[in-house]
Amino acid sequence: MSIDINQSYDVIVVGSGITGGLAAKEFCEKGFKTLVIERGRHIEHRGPEYKDMQAPWELENRSLGTESYDEQGRYQLFKEKFGSYKSDFMHFFVDEKEHPYSFPDDKPFMWTRGYQLGGRSITWARQVYRWSRADFEANSKDGHGVAWPIGYDDLAPWYEHVERFIGVSGNDDGLDSVPDSVCQKAWEMSCAERFVANNIAKKYSDRRLIMARVANLTEPTDEQRKLGRGQCQARNYCKRGCTFGAYYSSLSASLPAAELTGNLTVVTDAIASHVDYDELSNKASGVTVIDAHTKKKKRYRARVVFLCASALGSVQVLLNSKSKTFPSGIANSSGAVGRYIMDHFTGVRAFAKVPGMLDKYTFGRRPIGTYIPNFRFEKTDDVDFVRGYGLQTYATNRSNTGTTAKQIGIGKEAKAQARQVSDWRFSAFMYGEVLPYYDNQATLQPSKTDNWGMPLLHIDAKVGENERKMTEQAAVDVKEILEAGGCTDIQVNKVSQDTHITIGARTHEMGGACMGKDANTSVLNGWAQSHDVPNLFVTDGAAMSSSASQNPSLTYMAITARAADYAAKLMNKGVL
Repeated sequence: MSIDINQSYDVIVVGSGITGGLAAKEFCEKGFKTLVIERGRHIEHRGPEYKDMQAPWELENRSLGTESYDEQGRYQLFKEKFGSYKSDFMHFFVDEKEHPYSFPDDKPFMWTRGYQLGGRSITWARQVYRWSRADFEANSKDGHGVAWPIGYDDLAPWYEHVERFIGVSGNDDGLDSVPDSVCQKAWEMSCAERFVANNIAKKYSDRRLIMARVANLTEPTDEQRKLGRGQCQARNYCKRGCTFGAYYSSLSASLPAAELTGNLTVVTDAIASHVDYDELSNKASGVTVIDAHTKKKKRYRARVVFLCASALGSVQVLLNSKSKTFPSGIANSSGAVGRYIMDHFTGVRAFAKVPGMLDKYTFGRRPIGTYIPNFRFEKTDDVDFVRGYGLQTYATNRSNTGTTAKQIGIGKEAKAQARQVSDWRFSAFMYGEVLPYYDNQATLQPSKTDNWGMPLLHIDAKVGENERKMTEQAAVDVKEILEAGGCTDIQVNKVSQDTHITIGARTHEMGGACMGKDANTSVLNGWAQSHDVPNLFVTDGAAMSSSASQNPSLTYMAITARAADYAAKLMNKGVL
């Protein structure tokens, strides 16, 4: 097949999501001509694919997708994740039947993808926490995985850099486990959450219920308003796309900022096949893409390549980039590409009643819940596992405002439910850290390809004994915490020891091109730069050497901004 060779750029960024959009902004603002390659379709911010301004009766099937998808075998993992087909946002997610991958029959893996301009930044949950010093030190301390080549102090200024740009609402909580961020005004806890938080604080010195930190604007800055972003309206329609630009996405923030410089070029419907490698210079020369419609190949050239295609997407590109020097994939002299696949996991869910306060109710739909950060950094004598878990929480009630929008029934039945006050209910979900296991691996299928001739990715990953032990203790901890919080009627649901815990279900895939000091055991150095190919960087979830217990996107973005600054300095010096 012939390949068209297109014009050259300073930088190619593969992927337009949370990290790809930010990388493009950073390079464009530094004066570099930057090409963003997106495998999905072009969509516009505030365009027709956004459904957040439509009333329920204006949505297809009142927001429910057709059940014929079951018969067709489509969107099965989507339904498993969200409980039903939601036509108001399911078009932002990939149908795994059209974009297949594989896994062992006994170890299902949930790979959630968003193939459109902006990627999953349109649908992410937006919780943003800094990692702690202990998180970056854990691998070297307990010997699991590859030791991080960087620490908290290396990322701290870049956390701040990213927070100021994206906009984070939250409090200064003074916790080592989630260091304070640069925040706008926090969302307010409900009366029930304050009740539980105050009671927990009376009993524990190491366990705190805090307001979650979220990338939804509460007090937009002048710079954010210049990009057309406005204050969050507390509608909680975030997955539909936000016309107000109130939550951070590539479409609402980073790509518009990059476009203002005049240095940005975006190509959509362009599937990155492989990174081109120059044997003489030992550098990446560009990226070859496959047109999603014509299947024609094109080659784009650049001085620097940033892979930001999501953890597993970048791994797939790396493994498929084969050459004489790298027969098992570019930058893979260590054999670590595809290794140490991680995610978070939920092994425990708890529900309880919060007594009293029946005369109180909430107004609006806050876009975020509350959070109990990891309190088990240090291994104690009463447990037999390392690392730990946080608890993502929230409290709700059916208020006395007369709404029955989410209740079953019509007419007389609906009227009977109106203005009926119900108890406050408190929910808590374990978010546990999965250790970096070498055998949790992603590889290419040797004989199966997709519609564009790309080898399918095969993902073989599971939780280990450490996570099973962690689940047992989390069930004990959450019950004690809710009791201390003043809750009653506590119900704790725990995954049994023989039940498969699906990796990928939390949509926090990490690993596959881990950072490390030793080129023999890792893929990237402390700048997220390939040990083997100096002008190739990977700054999405693939770069992670461990998973911690916090939501990881803020750390991806801090790593990306730091790497872009480092690469730009090398380019200005003529090194790259």
